[in-house]
Amino acid sequence: MSFEIDPALCRHRQQRLQAEMRRRDIDLVIVAKTEHVQWLTGPRFGWVYEPLAALWKDGTCTLVAPNAAPPVHAADAVTTYEAQWLCTLRNDQRHAAVDALKKVLHTQGRARRIGVEYSCFPRHFGDRTLDELSDSLEIVDVEPALYHLRRRKDADELARIKHAIGATGAMYAKAREIMQPGLSELEMFNTLQATAVNYLGEMLTGTGNDYASGVPGGPPRPRKIEAGELYVLDLGPAFRGYFADNCRAIAVDGKPTPLQLAAQKHIAEVFPMVTEFVKPGASCRALFTKVKAHLDAFTGARFDHHLGHGIGLFPHEAPHLNSMWDDTFEVGDVFTAEPGLYSDKLRGGIRLENDYVVTETGVELLSDFPLGLT
Repeated sequence: MSFEIDPALCRHRQQRLQAEMRRRDIDLVIVAKTEHVQWLTGPRFGWVYEPLAALWKDGTCTLVAPNAAPPVHAADAVTTYEAQWLCTLRNDQRHAAVDALKKVLHTQGRARRIGVEYSCFPRHFGDRTLDELSDSLEIVDVEPALYHLRRRKDADELARIKHAIGATGAMYAKAREIMQPGLSELEMFNTLQATAVNYLGEMLTGTGNDYASGVPGGPPRPRKIEAGELYVLDLGPAFRGYFADNCRAIAVDGKPTPLQLAAQKHIAEVFPMVTEFVKPGASCRALFTKVKAHLDAFTGARFDHHLGHGIGLFPHEAPHLNSMWDDTFEVGDVFTAEPGLYSDKLRGGIRLENDYVVTETGVELLSDFPLGLT
């Protein structure tokens, strides 16, 4: 399986954004978020850099890259800015990137309506670029539309997500192998990170989530895990920008109590509910309500968080399986379902989390790893 940039699929994403631009009469979109630059043009730039991408309504795409043009991309024009001087990262990269973009845009036309991401719309655009593109410029927020377009994963995106999920399978296998009382949480964290790196064959571009034992979640601590505890491992390595996110709970001493086993069984009953319920158009809130009623029926433990969320270029995306949103499932969504039960008697609690992709007729399970406590 290839994980390299597929310019044709990047162009497909550009065309989907062009359709939104035509619908809203937008002449030009400029994106500054690294995730959106990658989504449109292909290359993944490190968090220390500040690339830009611009897409005209006629399909012309410009990439502003740090230091040098990437060898593979889906842009019609690539310009660069100096992100480093003698290897030192500049703190004024955004100024430099905007100046580089400005020189290209002025050769490509004039715009009346320009779409930007309001959450990170730099003042430099207005002061240094946009005011020269039109005499009567209108700025509109396209960020919500970009997040919605990102929900439908193309084949190259799904391949990277599946590879990241595969790394979590290797991590759980290693965790079960080394799990024993006296192991420190930091040792577990370090071992599992190395396992993911070896599986993926390169550095992680993101990591997470929970590595604390005897509690519902949290970062690894310099403490030793104890017999009787349940170790909730909520793992989320990212491969070339795309995140996995799934969870298993494991008995530290390999001897779960009857109460822990009963809770695990009750939680695992949620997953057939998910596969039966989810299809395009189904309500995420309704699924949350249905599952919460099931989990709340277990006496002496609580379920007090979301049921799940989308994953992709960010750890939490739409759709939101959460009563605070009213999303519906769409074809191409990649999402998690993470039911759990927590109490002191459970020695922390149990959370089991699977990853799915929504198809035309239902869902496909992406994380077919053992759910048991041992």
